[in-house]
Amino acid sequence: MGWTIGVDVGGTFTDFCAANDDTGIFHVGKTSSTPSNPADAILNGLAALCGQYEIPMDEIDRLSHGTTVGTNALIQRTGSTVALITTKGFRDLLEIGRQTRPHMYDLHKDHPAPLVEREHRIELRERIGAAGEIVHAPDAKDIAAAVDEAIEAGAAACAIGFLFAFRNPEHEQQVAAVLRERAPHIAVSLSSEVQPEFREYERLSTTVLNAYLQPVVWHYLETLENGVAEWAPNSTLGINQSSGGLMSPHRSREIPVRTALSGPAAGVVGAAHVARQVDRRNVITLDVGGTSADVALIRDFKIDIAFDRDVAGFPIRLPCVDVETVGAGGGSIAWFDRDGLLKVGPISAGADPGPACYSKGGDRPTVTDANILLGRLSSRGLLDGNMGLDVSLSQAVFGPLSKKLGFTNERTAHGVLGIMVANMVRTIRTISVERGHDPRDFVLMPFGGAGPLHARDVAISLGITEMVVPSAPGIVCAQGLLVSDLKEDFVASRRFALDEAGTSTLASFVTELSASALQWFDTEKAPLESRHVALVVDARYVGQNFELAVPVVSGATIEQSDLPDFAKLHAAFCAAHETAYGYASEEDPIEIVNVRLSASAKLHEEDARPVSDGGLTVPQPRETRPVFFDAEKSVEAQVYSRADLKPGHRIVGPAIFEQLDTTTPLYPGDIAEVTPDGHLIIQIDANAGESA
Repeated sequence: MGWTIGVDVGGTFTDFCAANDDTGIFHVGKTSSTPSNPADAILNGLAALCGQYEIPMDEIDRLSHGTTVGTNALIQRTGSTVALITTKGFRDLLEIGRQTRPHMYDLHKDHPAPLVEREHRIELRERIGAAGEIVHAPDAKDIAAAVDEAIEAGAAACAIGFLFAFRNPEHEQQVAAVLRERAPHIAVSLSSEVQPEFREYERLSTTVLNAYLQPVVWHYLETLENGVAEWAPNSTLGINQSSGGLMSPHRSREIPVRTALSGPAAGVVGAAHVARQVDRRNVITLDVGGTSADVALIRDFKIDIAFDRDVAGFPIRLPCVDVETVGAGGGSIAWFDRDGLLKVGPISAGADPGPACYSKGGDRPTVTDANILLGRLSSRGLLDGNMGLDVSLSQAVFGPLSKKLGFTNERTAHGVLGIMVANMVRTIRTISVERGHDPRDFVLMPFGGAGPLHARDVAISLGITEMVVPSAPGIVCAQGLLVSDLKEDFVASRRFALDEAGTSTLASFVTELSASALQWFDTEKAPLESRHVALVVDARYVGQNFELAVPVVSGATIEQSDLPDFAKLHAAFCAAHETAYGYASEEDPIEIVNVRLSASAKLHEEDARPVSDGGLTVPQPRETRPVFFDAEKSVEAQVYSRADLKPGHRIVGPAIFEQLDTTTPLYPGDIAEVTPDGHLIIQIDANAGESA
């Protein structure tokens, strides 16, 4: 009997999900995070979880982990000292960039300083041509001198990025071989391995970021691997990557930049799993924590992938789950700007001192304080009553705000939540309306500790009439790690026309990439029945600066005979362009610039659970309390423990559902039904006249 455990490390809590692969038994747990060494919280929490539920550690088959180590190192600038060896004349490329401003209308805001000091950027006389030909081979003495400079710089890591190395990595490999021989203690990142695509600035930036993170992530994973090997000797460790799939610790040490958005990606994967369980094909996710809210689209059960991201001010070009973030969370502070306008976020009270009601010294009004003033949060506290809240402190910090506005505390609190919701709605529209998708065609799935608290107002603003609240919203990220696949991405960066002749060129790249995928499958010992590959091309009209990802074909394998003909490829690109930009031209020439093959191996089988007749017994509320669902007056709402809701139960609002990891308000007239998997389907205003 084997167990799979998902572990998601957050800023405040480390979340655990444990599932038995044979019986379907499911357990969750939380423990305080240890920012100084996240591995401590993982190992201690693992021991506590296994002790509480009597899980033998030698029966753990797999441990899947979403890490924030790389993200935090970038945000806090705690990575390693990096040297850069690049083509002569390109040492300043990191500072020149694309000559764009981070904020168009803020003349005082600039890009962050490069992670490599200028004196540590080393130039080498070499040149690869645009077609991959060797224009100028580097001299052995020049290579030795460049390596000497990197060593003398005291660098813990070295990034090597040459012009057109994505077409021919020979020169990068030559320098790397000398560096590894002369200084094996220095971590090495090659642009031809990290991101073998055109666009020299993004490729160089991504490679430097990778080098910056290598020693930090290496040390962390070594500690974690040793601990897991000692405590759970029969388990394999998988690290979640930004694209929403798992990779081995070895691969994570080689390319740690892939973990930059590990946590949010796991949440979207978990949401997609819930969407399949409740048979909702199109979903907008709303993951709200203490500081920020992450939103994403799931279309036809599939997760949108983006290739250009910005992390801590630095551009990264790698496959990432397409997540947009806004500074709106439970700890977001309400404040007045210089013009006297009320703002909410992005400033956050964090976990320490946190909102005023935490009684840890917080002295500014926050979103959590607003929720407790409105009765949406219980004064019994969070974590199902295990973390007390002091409503009097919330009253005190909201007093000056309300006095200035001339409102009651309750009306002010309602206004604060309205501003926060507007910020979320604006962010959701950037990934939906601005990309040609109508939010009314989607259901809203809130999760995270604060997601269900605010989702209903978000749904109303977007015209959404149905919500899905997962059974354990606060641990959806950890749950996503349970159901994540092993994944690896392969790319050939070539520019060729999308025409009849181009389809033959595409076929040759498919053969090349499929061979690489097959080698990876064999290395990972993936069973034949679990293998899956998907082919995507990045295409654009000739003359455009940016391309669109166009799905081509997918399956257990891809042969040349599986490829669509020119007419179908042309139609697929035009449809994608119509969706993204509102128009498409049938006559203008099209070119392909990248060919991508994503390989995955399924580790989790979808479980089918029988429908329960839990609706025969009406759950009993634990209490009744006044709740402000609007700014004018409170109504008496029945408060239920989420654990008492069973499959088949149907509740009509007003009501409040409380559980360990979140609180879900059910507005008057809304109807909540419990699915066989324990999720809530909420119909908004479905029967406003029916009495609770």
